[in-house]
Amino acid sequence: MAKSEASATRGTVLEVGEHVILIDNRQRRYLIQLEEGGEFHSHAGVIPHDVIIGNSEGSEFRTASNARFVGLRPTLSDHVLKMPRGAQVIYPKDLGPIIILTDISAGARVFESGVGSGALSTALLRAGADVTGYEIREDFAAKAQSNVEMFLGASALDRYEVKIRDAYEEHEDRDFDRAVLDLPEPWQVVPHLEKSLRRGGILVVYNPSIIQVQNLRQRLAQGPWAMIETIEVLHRTWHIEGHSVRPDHRMVAHTGFLTHARLLAV
Repeated sequence: MAKSEASATRGTVLEVGEHVILIDNRQRRYLIQLEEGGEFHSHAGVIPHDVIIGNSEGSEFRTASNARFVGLRPTLSDHVLKMPRGAQVIYPKDLGPIIILTDISAGARVFESGVGSGALSTALLRAGADVTGYEIREDFAAKAQSNVEMFLGASALDRYEVKIRDAYEEHEDRDFDRAVLDLPEPWQVVPHLEKSLRRGGILVVYNPSIIQVQNLRQRLAQGPWAMIETIEVLHRTWHIEGHSVRPDHRMVAHTGFLTHARLLAV
């Protein structure tokens, strides 16, 4: 079945060609694509795809050893964590804040570089943006487009243009509403964005190193940028079982810093 971007309108029945997340009792997730005659194999046994096809989303399936799995359509978070990768992805805990910081709305024109495995591209497109991506590696560009199509369907590619270009070099593309960067040296891209981003436009940059952030902030301070801020998002779950209520011993702490700024008229 060709997948549509209007996923909320799909029926509850799981069909051939769809991607499904199977979740076991330990909350481990397995991403599969349903095929007639296909099989899902795990340490706990086998589940034929034909048993899943035609059943409602949220149904329970069991292996011959009685291991229990629940079948659900993948969320964006599931897709990002389980999709094929060519490059390291931006994780869901940062994708949400990026969408808010960029203030994405339907029809927003977004410049993105580099596209990597397409996690951020997928989030931007799903929020309604039209994305132009610069990527220097053809294999990464192809992987990103494939992952976008996997989750959003082929129609999303009409709003997703990936160019094999070096974002550090001056580019001719203009009139972007937003720019999102995930590059080792984003300060090299800033001078070009001062020409290609519309006045009042928003820039958001993801960097894992504070030294990268420091260099970026120094460059932004030299140009027509305002409302410059750098944040870090921490993700901590809680253990809640009966009267035992406490933070979990482990948390997802540092992944990267998010720096955002707005371009002023000069």
